[in-house]
Amino acid sequence: MFGIGMPELLVILVIVLLVFGVGKLPEIGEGLGKAIRGFRRSLSEPDPSSSLPEKDKPHKNDSEGKKSS
Repeated sequence: MFGIGMPELLVILVIVLLVFGVGKLPEIGEGLGKAIRGFRRSLSEPDPSSSLPEKDKPHKNDSEGKKSS
């Protein structure tokens, strides 16, 4: 996967520890977890426009069914 092995991951972890510090890591992990959950939820939920009842859906052309005299 992307050519990243254990040594590379350890180097990245050390850099993250140096930049953010030990105290910020739980907050970063929590934010990342929420973002991933939200992304997965948005993929699994239906489109909001497709869940509208038929009477509330916008019509393609309202004048199609009406005939003028």
